[in-house]
Amino acid sequence: MRYLVSLAKPNGAIYSDKNPATALPNYNTALAMTALQETGNSAYRPIIRRAQQFLAKSQFDEDEGYTPKAFVYGGIGYGSKPDKPDLSNLQQALDALKATNYDPNAPLWEKALQFIQRCQNRSESNDQPWAGNDGGFVYASSGESKAGGHSSYGSMTYAGLKSYIYCKVSRSDPRVQAAWNWLRGHYTVKENPRMRDAGLYYYYHTMAKTLDLWGERIFVDAKGRRHDWVADLSRELISRQRSDGSWVNRNARWWEDNPVLVTAYSMLALAHCLQRG
Repeated sequence: MRYLVSLAKPNGAIYSDKNPATALPNYNTALAMTALQETGNSAYRPIIRRAQQFLAKSQFDEDEGYTPKAFVYGGIGYGSKPDKPDLSNLQQALDALKATNYDPNAPLWEKALQFIQRCQNRSESNDQPWAGNDGGFVYASSGESKAGGHSSYGSMTYAGLKSYIYCKVSRSDPRVQAAWNWLRGHYTVKENPRMRDAGLYYYYHTMAKTLDLWGERIFVDAKGRRHDWVADLSRELISRQRSDGSWVNRNARWWEDNPVLVTAYSMLALAHCLQRG
């Protein structure tokens, strides 16, 4: 904790700037403030509050000259220049703000909602010309998808659903139902749907966190088959653990060849399984 505190910047960000390639101010601020919150130590509250303000200020909105009509509006990027927003950074920021009890009525949430729905393949609520209608999510409101073209894929669809819930969108809302139906049609713990093993452990973590938040242990897929996702995901993760206790992805994309990062993803996913179990 002392190390994290030592990285706090005057503007509220918390990250190491020794290597610009790994600075990732918004990602690392979100993770650091969540860790500080988890200690339960009130002495860290001023640092957390400044970190909240940093993330809120990082949102693409009127302060940067954007109106709600701009496709980037409401998003959050890496926090480095030049910057562009994406759903992955936004979901991490929303995770951290939720975990640290950021004001649930702050304008940030409604602004974020504009960006979230512009990352969904649902033309009824996404005003971008690229939007399809399968209900899943892509990486960014520009239509960029790591699965190619404008294809929806697993990890971002779980991220989008979770973000809708954080923004207090009802489970019965058509946007939420569309995302849920996409996930029902692509239930698996063997791969990141439409990405195979790319970002697999990021997918496991996001899946577990979202389904824990959803609150139902039994997942009924599009064919009516019932899945105990807690048991399925736990067994899959345990089967993938290496003899030294670590996890690692054979696919190195997004640093998933780093056992420290991937073991952390796996432990967090298992923690959500235990919580729901």
